[in-house]
Amino acid sequence: MAADSSHRGSGSEKSNLLSLNDDGDQNIILNPSFDDGLNNWSARGCKIALQESTATRNMLPLSGTKYFAVATERTQYWNGIQQEITGRVQRKLAYDVAAAVRIQGSATATAADVIVSVYVEGTNGRNQFVRVAKLQASDKDWVQLQGKFLLSVSISKAFVYIEGPPAGVDLLVDNVAVKHAEKSPPPSPPDFSNVVYGVNLLENGDLVDGPDGLSGWLAIGSCKLSVSPGGAPRVLPPMARESLGTRTPLSGRHVLATNRTTTWMGPAQTITDKLQLHVTYQVSAWVRVGWSTTSIAQIVGVSLVVDGKWISGGQVEVSDGRWYEIGGSFRIEKPASRAFISVGGASAGVDLMVAGLQIFPVDRKARFKHLKNLTNKVRKREVVLKIAPSESGDSIPPGSIVHVKQSKNSFPLGTCIERMNLENEDVVAFFVENFNWAVFGNELKWYWTEPQQGVINYADADDLLAFCKQNGIEVRGHCIFWEVENAVQSWVKSLGKDDLNAAVQNRLNSLLTRYKEQFRHYDVDNEMLHGSFYQDRLGKEVHVSMFKTASELDPAATLFVNDYNVEGAADTRASPEAYIRQVLDLQAGGAPVGGVGLQGHVRAPVGPIIAAAVDRLGAALGLPVWFTELDVPAENEYVRAEDLEVVLREAVAHPAVEGVMLWGFWELLMWREKAHLVNADGEVNEAGRRLQTLKEEWLSHARGTVDEQGEFRFRGFHGDYTLEILTPAAKRLSQAFTVEKGDTTLAINITS
Repeated sequence: MAADSSHRGSGSEKSNLLSLNDDGDQNIILNPSFDDGLNNWSARGCKIALQESTATRNMLPLSGTKYFAVATERTQYWNGIQQEITGRVQRKLAYDVAAAVRIQGSATATAADVIVSVYVEGTNGRNQFVRVAKLQASDKDWVQLQGKFLLSVSISKAFVYIEGPPAGVDLLVDNVAVKHAEKSPPPSPPDFSNVVYGVNLLENGDLVDGPDGLSGWLAIGSCKLSVSPGGAPRVLPPMARESLGTRTPLSGRHVLATNRTTTWMGPAQTITDKLQLHVTYQVSAWVRVGWSTTSIAQIVGVSLVVDGKWISGGQVEVSDGRWYEIGGSFRIEKPASRAFISVGGASAGVDLMVAGLQIFPVDRKARFKHLKNLTNKVRKREVVLKIAPSESGDSIPPGSIVHVKQSKNSFPLGTCIERMNLENEDVVAFFVENFNWAVFGNELKWYWTEPQQGVINYADADDLLAFCKQNGIEVRGHCIFWEVENAVQSWVKSLGKDDLNAAVQNRLNSLLTRYKEQFRHYDVDNEMLHGSFYQDRLGKEVHVSMFKTASELDPAATLFVNDYNVEGAADTRASPEAYIRQVLDLQAGGAPVGGVGLQGHVRAPVGPIIAAAVDRLGAALGLPVWFTELDVPAENEYVRAEDLEVVLREAVAHPAVEGVMLWGFWELLMWREKAHLVNADGEVNEAGRRLQTLKEEWLSHARGTVDEQGEFRFRGFHGDYTLEILTPAAKRLSQAFTVEKGDTTLAINITS
């Protein structure tokens, strides 16, 4: 039963004090454990009450405190409990947030998401909502909700609030803490000195050991394994061959799994003691399925199972009668008690064949050397500077010293930015210094510009666009529509077919008329491989109509498809072949598709796997490919740096790739955790330093002398340069020039 909210614990003076823990770390939450009743707390759209802790029904909070708060009579998910923290929270500082939470009071909901957020009114009049953490709570036990946040705006008012469960479910809260985040100690680079690259971790990979050829292998489930002595490919799968740099033949034997009564049954091997932390392992095999009573294609996958958690090591869609390459990768960040590799996925009753299965550490350094050579071929051009006499007849004599220095590489390298972070001077400085393209995180999306029907707000997008223009930054438009249903605002979902069709046309007219010729690209309908909201309601032809109308309204913009998992070989819905079919279908209907977006939300990237996907897309479609949302999460920043280098080098070295966009770069100000290049306190970490090192590598500089023909030749990256010439008589000449893309030698006339 709720206690009277006027209850006081050990004195009302507590409401004016900050809570200190044992080590003196200051909690900016007042009355965090409700010892002073509900002082300093308020309801957010509901009622709150104080309840006394009791051992009855296990209602003792985690902290063992005497009281906790209950948010009750909740009619919306956002109803909950809040506290104003104005004057106690500071911008540009990271904060840790923690709270004990649980739910009660519903006959149907025994578990629900609980969310902690921060609401800020900026001094500029703009509001900001920051999602801090989300956790599923139950009606059985208290759980600890934890997260971090960082505010960029100048603060007029700020509140921390806890919300989330469905209407009618009571939310219980106790022991709330918001404290300055402690700086983590710097990580050490992983020790890879004992890694033997290119060697198969699996025992008896050729299937020749043991009386039945299955030494080291085991069956997952009740299926039966046997070895067939021939019939499998004898060549390495292409992606493995590219990584290993060898054409060593396979044995031709394969494992046959029969009597499979469920999808996860198949051959497996335990590899617990063979895995090393932070090492990227590539997965490679040939797979095939036997005859089935259905013609439905089967999904076959290789999985790493670590202490009961299944991690995809690659998937492929297969049909009867053919061998298919399967490839993928994985990495572990924490020691494992038990780990094994398993092959499965095909339907129950379908026989599964596996040949040449290999799990091997990837030698990234060797790949990087190869990519440097490719980059020099793809991104550089031969240049001859022809130095002519001036109008007055002055000339630069042979032997004069020439110094060519590149100031800017023209390859598009950009990032996601958000309006709220323009007020953080440190974020802006890093962005302007390191990137030449931008994409808006949310501010152009339909749910942001028109959250309620007819209430249209382009103010945030206008501000971002003006900022980019001021700094000479090119901009991608992301996105006109989003095909995944949970990214569609509720008022759009509620429309009937005719009204939805009209709303789609209004959205196109409003956005593309307002910003005509302002955005170089548009992602027209985001993630069509993974969603079907508009297609289900308006028919498949709606996608073609979206592209056609967008092109008519803004002919200067290049129109992209954009999707995720295409480059990783672990999602059959988004295989390169599925993407190719989608684009060809759009083009057959007359859609002016101008570019292919690979989002690039990747884990444990492997260069040859990424390159193989780009190869297939480029060869089949002949369209420019962009990495549009690149991030590479890894706990250790040195591993993250290497992951980032893998993708950037593959992209820059591939002739089909015409640009790369990161999906953020600053800790706590980007969507993906553990993918940041700059720590919350503004320190550039190893991943950020790796980006800057690569940018420096991709600038060309040349020194030499003017030859007898009055020329100077060099090979350099595309972009902007400055030239300085010093004659023997100490006369100095300076001039700027640009090296454009091209296959022939570029001749540039320099007037002395």
